[in-house]
Amino acid sequence: MAKYTRGEFLGFGAALAGAFSLGRVPRVEQPAAAQAAAPGGEPDLVVVNARVLTSDAAAPRAEAFAVKNGRFTAVGSTGDIRNLATARTPAVDAQRMTVVPGFIDAHSHPSGVEELYGVNTNLRTVREIQSAIRRKAESTAPELWITGYMFDDTKLDRPLTRKDLDEATTEHPVSVAHRGGHTNFYNSKAFELAGITAQTPDPPDGRFFRENGELNGRVAENARGVFSRVGKRETFTPEQRRDRGRKGMAHMSKLFNAAGLTSVHNAGASQDQILAYEDCRKNGELTHRAYMMIRSPQAFSGLKAANIYTGFGDEWIRVGGVKFVADGSASERTMRMSTPYVGTNDYGILTMTQDQLYEAIDDAHSHNFQVGVHANGDVTIDMVLKAYERALQKWPDPNRRHRIEHCTLVNPDLIRRIKANGVIPTPFWTYVYYHGEKWKEYGDSKIAWMFAHRSFLDAGIRVPGASDYTPGPFEPLMALQSMVTRKDYRGRVWGPNQKVTIDEALTIATINGAYASSEENLKGSITAGKLADFVVLEKDPHDVDPDQIMNVKVNRTVVGGKTVYGG
Repeated sequence: MAKYTRGEFLGFGAALAGAFSLGRVPRVEQPAAAQAAAPGGEPDLVVVNARVLTSDAAAPRAEAFAVKNGRFTAVGSTGDIRNLATARTPAVDAQRMTVVPGFIDAHSHPSGVEELYGVNTNLRTVREIQSAIRRKAESTAPELWITGYMFDDTKLDRPLTRKDLDEATTEHPVSVAHRGGHTNFYNSKAFELAGITAQTPDPPDGRFFRENGELNGRVAENARGVFSRVGKRETFTPEQRRDRGRKGMAHMSKLFNAAGLTSVHNAGASQDQILAYEDCRKNGELTHRAYMMIRSPQAFSGLKAANIYTGFGDEWIRVGGVKFVADGSASERTMRMSTPYVGTNDYGILTMTQDQLYEAIDDAHSHNFQVGVHANGDVTIDMVLKAYERALQKWPDPNRRHRIEHCTLVNPDLIRRIKANGVIPTPFWTYVYYHGEKWKEYGDSKIAWMFAHRSFLDAGIRVPGASDYTPGPFEPLMALQSMVTRKDYRGRVWGPNQKVTIDEALTIATINGAYASSEENLKGSITAGKLADFVVLEKDPHDVDPDQIMNVKVNRTVVGGKTVYGG
């Protein structure tokens, strides 16, 4: 994996804005691991009198550490670290609070644009959703699309329908997007503009849902594509669009830091988001580290043309893998499985064929990219593994670390093949808790093999944590509680065989996240030589009721030795 200078990376960001008019960049080998050697001079900061959970297997507990030039320089006892400091050295007395490495979310979709400017439909009654749509309609010119986001169908008082949205407005096409990202709900105006009727056949990679032979408004997967090509939408100048992108990403940085996140893998980065990261950094607003998994075909083509691939960038913004989507959603009950959903003949939806996976993965792998394929169901995971196995046989690379995004429903054979091929699964880590009411549609036998953190660890697989925000909440402490207890918000236990310990959950949330981006020698543990990303928690998760872990407060978040939240 390549490393390039900051100047080269900034040049790439500018080139993206100019439709990838890039020259070719020389291939450079990945740098050697950072050495645990302290630079000369007094520390910039010391933290003492703490309960330090390092996520470093060689020294899992400590009391204190020193930081210089944005990196940990020494880790040990309070006495030892005080001896390194002078009277001028800033010191944080942690007062026996718990310090952990900065949390890493290995799969998220941060943008912030909808959060700042969109119609929030994360509401609990149909009437509230109608009111939100109606208010937006009153200030929107007729015929323009109105779009809602963060909708959650199973947390509503009753099912949302096409007719409900018609009651909100008939002058505007309406789309209400499920927070899971794989289904939308449309009104009659939208179906009319798209030319979709009850007689329209479902495409092979999507579905128009019906009740009693009539369209009920719900549309899944790639069947939604027709709606993006019709109607009028609010337009913005390139400058306005870029400004919205910067403000949105800056907003997300603040939210992430408040939750203790210091690194986030963007599992679907576009050209606009690449620019948003750079604009935030130039403006001093980027306070989390970004690993960008490229989904935009245009961006991917530009990177290939420039011989830029996974690893390009620096410790703040780095090109990660290329992202593909091969099936449906766990939270929206559209993922493709070998057995149907409880009480149905519905096996879920594939959005890529085996041949399409072969072609896409061969292309990305042969151009030196890590690949991350969204695959929730066991059928889809098998298809992705076949494509990885084929690519690795054609172009061997034992440390490429291809990923299966979500990798929800597994079995012993799939786990064996994941391990054998050095593949990284990124299962949801807040889903058991937050989406508990949905799991009855899978049944206990499936849930025992879903979000299988325990099984992955037992197989020696370095599984990271992943929220998939917005589909799942991104708060790491909710994730720790969810993985440790396997309880949902109502207290029901789902798949208790997949419980992990608190120490294992912390490993998942830190060093394993760094491993998923081949940065385990750079961050993910409180180790001399690594980036000084850490979080101060007011309580030790070991000491609280496991059902209360998510209520442990983040006292301070530090990235590169600088406090970005609290303190």
